[in-house]
Amino acid sequence: MSQTDNDKAPLFNNWNGWYILVVLFLVVLIILFSLFTNYFS
Repeated sequence: MSQTDNDKAPLFNNWNGWYILVVLFLVVLIILFSLFTNYFS
């Protein structure tokens, strides 16, 4: 099978940009949830 332009990641040059974005987003969510938990407990 040949690789086509459909395999290109949207908004980034490659898929590694999306993977980094998702991991950073999850880390930020974990930090925010832990701060909220400590503040409201």
